[in-house]
Amino acid sequence: MAPGFFLTFEGLDGSGKTTQLRRLASWLEARGEHPLVTRQPGGTKAGDRIRTLLLDSKTEAVAPLTELGLMFADRAQTIAEVIAPALHRGETVLCDRFTDSTEAYQGGGRQLGSEVVLALHQIMCGGLLPDLTFLLLPDFELSLQRARRRNARPGTVDEGRFEREDNQFYRRVFDRYREIAARDPVRVVVIDGDPPIEEVHQNIVRLVKQRMAERLRTAAAR
Repeated sequence: MAPGFFLTFEGLDGSGKTTQLRRLASWLEARGEHPLVTRQPGGTKAGDRIRTLLLDSKTEAVAPLTELGLMFADRAQTIAEVIAPALHRGETVLCDRFTDSTEAYQGGGRQLGSEVVLALHQIMCGGLLPDLTFLLLPDFELSLQRARRRNARPGTVDEGRFEREDNQFYRRVFDRYREIAARDPVRVVVIDGDPPIEEVHQNIVRLVKQRMAERLRTAAAR
């Protein structure tokens, strides 16, 4: 059986990561592949309930460590129920956010530090890491404006709890993402600035094809 391929998209809300994930999923579908697409938090029945609790702007007074624990409870369930079985079947998994988000938002934004996040990742997730991560980092102010504007649209599901945070919080998130990318430059591919959507998509496709081919060659050589 061909090995599964685990790919994640990261960045601030408003960075365009979800758009690029959907475009990549469509590209894979057009090639006759059927990627499993999921998200964090969420992706399971239990996870969707956790997502509502974590992201609804009406949720108040959640302690940072409680928030961290909920993020990992969701992730452990998604790995057990969705991600691990798909990878075992040799499928491609596309996930909107993973532990890098927790390290950036809770480790950086909430100032809990990376050490506790990475320790919980080992315990709760068995150390599972994506094969490839795309980190979209457009202009900081522009990304925040997009996120806040999107969550203010009439009829939009209320997921604006984090958007209530001030710019200092998001600057810490942004800087921690940079630190993660510097620490793991092979896995994490940074897409800086605000190039056209199609240009970003084509660069992502090129890198995905390259990494998938490398993974298949490595598996065949074993």
